[in-house]
Amino acid sequence: MSVAVLTGIAFVGVLGVVAGAARPRRSVGMSDFHVAARAVPPWWNGAAISSEFTSAAACLGTAGLIAAHGSPMLWYPAGAAAGFVLVLALVVAPLRRSGTYTLPDFAEWRLGSARLRGFTTCFVLVIGLVLLVAQLHAAGAVVRLLTGLPPWLGWAAVAAAALGVAFAGELGSVTSVQAAQFWLKLVVFLGVGAACWWASGGRPPAGGAAWFEGAYRTGGAELAGAGDPSLPGVLAVLLACALGTVGLPHVIVRVYTCSDGSGARRAIVATQVMLAAFCVVPPLYGVLGHVHVRGAAADEMMLLLPARLLPGVVGEALTGLLAAGAFAAFLATTGGVLAAVGGAVSACVSRGGARGGARSFRAAVAAVMVAALAVTAATTPGASVPLMLLGFSLSAATFCPMLVLAIWWPRLTDAGVAAGIALGGGVTAALVVAEQAGVWTGALTSCPAPVAVPAAFAGMIMISLVTPGRTPRGVGSMMGRMHLPEHLAGPPAHRSSHHEGRSSHEHSPYGDDY
Repeated sequence: MSVAVLTGIAFVGVLGVVAGAARPRRSVGMSDFHVAARAVPPWWNGAAISSEFTSAAACLGTAGLIAAHGSPMLWYPAGAAAGFVLVLALVVAPLRRSGTYTLPDFAEWRLGSARLRGFTTCFVLVIGLVLLVAQLHAAGAVVRLLTGLPPWLGWAAVAAAALGVAFAGELGSVTSVQAAQFWLKLVVFLGVGAACWWASGGRPPAGGAAWFEGAYRTGGAELAGAGDPSLPGVLAVLLACALGTVGLPHVIVRVYTCSDGSGARRAIVATQVMLAAFCVVPPLYGVLGHVHVRGAAADEMMLLLPARLLPGVVGEALTGLLAAGAFAAFLATTGGVLAAVGGAVSACVSRGGARGGARSFRAAVAAVMVAALAVTAATTPGASVPLMLLGFSLSAATFCPMLVLAIWWPRLTDAGVAAGIALGGGVTAALVVAEQAGVWTGALTSCPAPVAVPAAFAGMIMISLVTPGRTPRGVGSMMGRMHLPEHLAGPPAHRSSHHEGRSSHEHSPYGDDY
């Protein structure tokens, strides 16, 4: 089995680096490194976003939770779908029209504060590290389970491939790899799932339907409420997934890679269609796993299924295919998060023009990956879903309120945003730490989003109301730019360009597409 698994992993890694390096360069400016020259077609962009979202948690962890807890866990992918509806309705077009290209860049442009840019960059880094650690731990678990090799080899394989793609050609390379890997994952997981279904007799396993239709029930929850089959627990996770999607840095950066607001909207619609097709995967493996691989860890159940149903060479080959699909998932999400976080960090510190920005981008990407590897080595391996939900919860309690209020409420101030982000992120962290330390256990601590998100919104609104003097000048023109169609809004009245040492009214180094 280890030969087939290692072959599949090596194939995905080499394919990813080659696909990224082979992408034709569209530009040599800063926009090429951070927003893929704003020239990604909507359906290609939708495939890349879908690939980022169908991560280790979606491919392995959710299927394992469905196998353990039944139908209540089906709401987890539904939460992501609801999140993209919110992104489409509230965020996509206005954010694309702003003329910025990262969350911190948007915060500085809209609120007029360079300090706020640095503050939001720190939270981008924290959320990115949580998501990266989830992928690295899952990759280590797959390597240990299927080959018996040390987990750090899985971390190293994902890290090396992701860095190779990012170094080969920035966000455009990452986008090309992710889009190709989405179709690879979809074909592999559906194909192997169909083979396992046929091996089980081509019908629902005995007793599986009754278990799958089970009602909500009480049960223990993991980090950030993962695996809680009670109705309040499921609703809390649904809220975290829906609102967290709105603020995820590696999802929001995709808005900027389309040529205009209309293209960005079409990319989100394409994402919803592709994710709907992929949503067949978790319940398919979950039902089979409940019957044939009982008692396995959430991230391991799906990988053990082919060998249980089809012992011998066929089972080994199918397991190798699943390992390839799993590593495609790890690499797609890791590459997207790495590019988004590295881009935000480098844009915050780079002042060397396009060439200096390219060096800064690569240095930031390498530093972020080293930090993620260090955190992974210093933490205990755990399931991927709880860590991913922690990232979603932090995103929901920080960047979701900032984006919604900055786009739709003109009285928002930089002090309000800073207070709301600190409050939402602080409440989330405090509740999670209290739960993990056993200091205080209960529904509020195991599922922080229903508490932290309202606190963040309230903090931003209240502090903004008591600091009206900090409302940025020209907010009316900014709101008009975000909400008027492109042909009426005209060129941007302001663009953050401190990276190049220029005034905000000079020509932007990020492109001339506005």
